[in-house]
Amino acid sequence: MFKLKYFNNKLSPGFVALFSGRMIQFIASGLLGLFLPIFLFTKLNYRVEYVFLYFAAGWLLYGLLLPIGAQLLNKIGLRRSLRISVFLDGLYYACLYFVDKDPYLFLTLSMIVITLDRLMFWLPYHTDFAKFTDQSNRGKEVSLMYATHSFLSIIMPVVAGYIIVKYGFNAVFIMSIIIYLSAGIPYLVLPRTEERYSWGVWETWKKYFALENRKLVISNMANGAENVVGIIVWPIFIWQILKGDYLEVGAISSLIVLVSIILQLFAGKYTDLLNKKKILHWGSVLYALGWVAKIFVLTAFHIFIIGAYHEFTKIFKDTPFDTLNYEIMAKHGHYVDEYTVLKEIAIQFGRVLMLILAIAVALNFGLNWTFGLAALAALLINLL
Repeated sequence: MFKLKYFNNKLSPGFVALFSGRMIQFIASGLLGLFLPIFLFTKLNYRVEYVFLYFAAGWLLYGLLLPIGAQLLNKIGLRRSLRISVFLDGLYYACLYFVDKDPYLFLTLSMIVITLDRLMFWLPYHTDFAKFTDQSNRGKEVSLMYATHSFLSIIMPVVAGYIIVKYGFNAVFIMSIIIYLSAGIPYLVLPRTEERYSWGVWETWKKYFALENRKLVISNMANGAENVVGIIVWPIFIWQILKGDYLEVGAISSLIVLVSIILQLFAGKYTDLLNKKKILHWGSVLYALGWVAKIFVLTAFHIFIIGAYHEFTKIFKDTPFDTLNYEIMAKHGHYVDEYTVLKEIAIQFGRVLMLILAIAVALNFGLNWTFGLAALAALLINLL
């Protein structure tokens, strides 16, 4: 355990192990996260609707299987499940490595593998995060996670862009597989958490549609819907504007992140001191305006200026939103994993709904107008 002046109390060994493993995963995902939608776009005949359907099908499958998967984790255990997930991460990128051999076969296999991976990783991760953090530090710990991710996001897109230009996507896949597997090392020392999922499948769906959970569900659906535009639509959009220059895509993305790192920690500090709901309200409004501005992006300079503004305002949306989510889960005590499942289902269904709407908007009005949908979703996050 160690204490930094930034934190009010010592960080728990569980948080340190969870944080370390997640950071290694961020390095691996940083190599491909920005470029994966672009890779699929090029492999699926440059049809954006096929890319959207691929991701939508995977997230729908994950959302529907979550109640069953949560019960399966009772037998496997949360700690063991996290360890298994790193091997599934590697297997997912192995499927993508062979996609040229038989695109439909390996894309289908990749969808099955990533669904299993999500079932094994996200519920244990969020449950452990809520358990291993305390209320006095939670905003700062969430902010530390974002700040470190942002720091890696400065380096990884440029590195990935260079490797793709020089050696191709397969080199990136091999590197990602190796790095993902090494993320299992910190999870070996992760403390055991005695949590069991106590709701049945039918009870989970009853709770999901229950009136008392409506705000939690709708706000997380909105967050998932907004998030998916940023991780799938935006990379394809800027790649098209930059005429397929992978290195320029990576470099501009890195510069955008660079301007916001210090503010990540700043936001976390004041999230613990100020009213989180007020920060979330103003942060989501300013963030929604960023999506509106992105509709009119035409040049690399526009991408940088508006992207930097958007990254800045995102801090004041994501930090309080995630902190409030973890506080809600922590307040439910023994039911932390049950409410984590409700949150995860909502996020997936929000993503699926957004991608279906995005297909209609992109085909009829243009890819940039999907950013208007993201702006509306960002405002609905305030319901939490």
